[in-house]
Amino acid sequence: MDTPLREPTFLILTALAAEPMHGYGLIREVAVLSDNRVSLRPGTLYGALDRLVDAGLVEVDREEVVDSRLRRYYRLSPTGDATLSAETERLRRNVEAATKRLAERARTARPTTPRIAGGLA
Repeated sequence: MDTPLREPTFLILTALAAEPMHGYGLIREVAVLSDNRVSLRPGTLYGALDRLVDAGLVEVDREEVVDSRLRRYYRLSPTGDATLSAETERLRRNVEAATKRLAERARTARPTTPRIAGGLA
């Protein structure tokens, strides 16, 4: 995958890097990883999981029946692992570049003297 991952996709892959999870577990883990900034609804999550499975980034790990309902667990595929690693490195480089620029700006910033209309105070 050459294009940057969208944040929800990045967080889903990150959650699955720890262990296989079912949908509700993924919803909770994405909320934790994002400090509750990203809240996935079930329809959104399962649509994303279908796309990630089709892209070969995620695989179905196993299925089980709990309380008469099918629970499907997903895991990160080797391709998904490589994609997550590449995206993490891309983000790390971006953060490093921004951090350098902000540090340079802080070093070279000159204090400004407040000006009042008509001259200096």
